[in-house]
Amino acid sequence: MSDNSQTSPRLGPATGIGSMPGDDAREAVKTATGTFEDFPFLPELPARGPGADMIGRTAGMLVELYARVEPSGWRLGDRPGRDTKRARAWLGEDLDALEEFTQGHEGPLKVQAVGPWTLAAALELRNGEAVLSDASAARDLAASLAEGLRLHLAEVRRRVPGARVVLQLDEPSLTAVLRGQVRSASGYRTHRAVDRQVVEAALRDVAGVHGDGPVVVHSCAPDVPFALLRRAGVAGVSFDFSLLTERDDDAIGEAVEGGTRLFTGVVPGTEAALSDPAGSVMGVRTLWRRLGLHPGLLAEAVTVTPACGLAGASPEYARRALAHCVQAARSLADNPE
Repeated sequence: MSDNSQTSPRLGPATGIGSMPGDDAREAVKTATGTFEDFPFLPELPARGPGADMIGRTAGMLVELYARVEPSGWRLGDRPGRDTKRARAWLGEDLDALEEFTQGHEGPLKVQAVGPWTLAAALELRNGEAVLSDASAARDLAASLAEGLRLHLAEVRRRVPGARVVLQLDEPSLTAVLRGQVRSASGYRTHRAVDRQVVEAALRDVAGVHGDGPVVVHSCAPDVPFALLRRAGVAGVSFDFSLLTERDDDAIGEAVEGGTRLFTGVVPGTEAALSDPAGSVMGVRTLWRRLGLHPGLLAEAVTVTPACGLAGASPEYARRALAHCVQAARSLADNPE
């Protein structure tokens, strides 16, 4: 990983999280690239069905591990079946659209995949328990994911040669994994907490496949482990800003001063009345003052995003929310204080 100990990586002022409503890949990519000219992202369209959801999409990227849909969720199997093939076909469609709408693009371009711990909490072994329940299986899964991401990133770079690819690892279950809150198949007990050093090492290994490219970890759950993620070497942390408490202040201050970029989710991911753009980032300015950070750092250290994915929103709201992120970021740059 590149050394980010002094300055935040040069990324765009605003971008999306990942999921979008609808099932039209070209329309979603057109919106994502047209709205965020400085920092487009590859949309995910879970409304298409199993294989387009975040778990199925990432399962389709695995190398020498295959998953299929069972009534209880995604389960590892022996060979690639129709679910794996469908996931790969949809990803191919999305990449075709991305290539079409990013001709000549130079600068950051974000792609997303589920991180190793949320994947281990969601994927089932043959016995129906989560991969998380078996330390050896979790290691194998992380290694397979790393190799799959290496191939995926190479394909994105081939299709959009001018892009500086940013890898986002979605880890909404990370805090539950660390606290032993992931439920067993029966629902009557929880899987034991995974040691923090083991969690950190797996994240570092998976992030490491991107070489010197920026890796961001996204979680829209409470209590994002900022310090652990920084130690794992990620360049940015993406989170739901509304879930922050003053308990997070020290960790955020240290992250900013250490050069970690903050992807602040300030725009609601589901239908809501949107305030004026300046109002949406007022909390970010307040946080900055509370931490005693220099206002001039704001535009350098913050990327404005929705709070979480937009799959549950209407297409019209999703377009408005993304445009609102751009306007809010502009407000932050123009009036940091």
